[in-house]
Amino acid sequence: MKPAITTAISSLALTLLLAPVQAMAAEPADMIISNAKVLTIDSERHMYPQGTVVVRDGRIIAVGDASVADDYTSATVIDAGGDIVMPGMINGHNHLSMSVYRGVRSTKEHPGLYNFFFPLEAKTLNRDLIRVSAREAAIESALAGVTTVTDMYYHEDEVARAVSEVGIRGVLGETVINFPVVDAPQPYGGYEYARKFIHDWKGNELITPAVAPHANYSVSVEWLRKCRELAEAEGVPYLIHLAETDTERARMEKDLGVEFNGRTVVKYLEDENVLGPSMIAAHVIFVDDDDIQILKKHGVGVSHNPKANGSRFSPSWRMYQRDLDVGLGTDGPLGVSKMDIFGQIAYAKQAAHSFGDPNTDTPYDWVYMATMGGARAINKADELGSLEVGKKADIIIVDTDTPNMQPQFDPYWQIAFSTYPSNVVTTIVNGKFVVRDHKIQNVDLKKHYAELEPIADKVQAFGLEM
Repeated sequence: MKPAITTAISSLALTLLLAPVQAMAAEPADMIISNAKVLTIDSERHMYPQGTVVVRDGRIIAVGDASVADDYTSATVIDAGGDIVMPGMINGHNHLSMSVYRGVRSTKEHPGLYNFFFPLEAKTLNRDLIRVSAREAAIESALAGVTTVTDMYYHEDEVARAVSEVGIRGVLGETVINFPVVDAPQPYGGYEYARKFIHDWKGNELITPAVAPHANYSVSVEWLRKCRELAEAEGVPYLIHLAETDTERARMEKDLGVEFNGRTVVKYLEDENVLGPSMIAAHVIFVDDDDIQILKKHGVGVSHNPKANGSRFSPSWRMYQRDLDVGLGTDGPLGVSKMDIFGQIAYAKQAAHSFGDPNTDTPYDWVYMATMGGARAINKADELGSLEVGKKADIIIVDTDTPNMQPQFDPYWQIAFSTYPSNVVTTIVNGKFVVRDHKIQNVDLKKHYAELEPIADKVQAFGLEM
């Protein structure tokens, strides 16, 4: 018995002796963010008033209270000083390269999409404009805490170059439309362009290529089906403007020969086998309750663009309540001008109140829609939208030590209704700094603006000639 007891005592003594050494053997990490008010936006709505997030190899490996930091060591440790740390915002719909057109002057009394901006694009668009203007919009997005942009435009490979240069993510759709455009001299030529773009960029760390049939009123149903088939064959999204205006049914009847026979746009597209879980639909304004159920049945993701929906508000809150995948978007900077998601939330709340009980929403709902809701809408909820172990390290730090962020009763309220883009201190994508201490990290701004200025001058000169 004595040898066994001796062995047991010796093992216990050895364990006690080694315990301090083991406790000191902290696990290596690439980045530790500590002393933060962490909003995880996970399924259990965890919030850590004194929280920690740990990153390695571009992913989150730990998140929790202050004690979590004791288990890791890193050369990069960020003391957040009590600021809010949360998932990066997701912009569900944009036209980044149109940033160069915002504020452009015209001699026309009522410049509109068809009588001014489409002709202006035809005169001015080229690869350089698209790349440099997309870079400008991506810089603005990053500074505003947007870590993923969803875009639809032309020469989308140039947009991809610009977005990846800045260092944020992009779900980028090459436009397919029924008239000649800058990158497709034949109607629907964007389809083959999209096919090549998808092949060239699929698997990129930051860029998800996509096909983007412009709208149900500018693409025939045959081409809509072809775009869906391409997206599903390649395992990528397809982006579309859907149920956007009150005049599109008449345009579809006249220009595309559609016979609705009493059906809504959504019901017509369902009958024509166009809807599917790869679809990311922007606007979705002119829909009824039956349409909402159809969209849910087919797993369509929805981008609500409350400031851009000029004709009326979308019933997005009703969709959200029925568990559709709904996120927020800005639409193109041509009309809305700003590309921050914070600025969309108050309008989204107003839209919600116009369709029902004004007391059914909470600040958390809007923060969720701007992050996890957006991730669900673009089919990336497994990777993005919340701060959870295993997800991509797309993180923002929001300064709360400013007058607009006082008092600090509810961090979700602060984010939803008090935050300006200028409150974003740091933007991290894939565990790498894109913005640090309010400064863009991957682009030389002087060189960038030297490229942008002559492009903008030409745009304005053409605008005044039209």
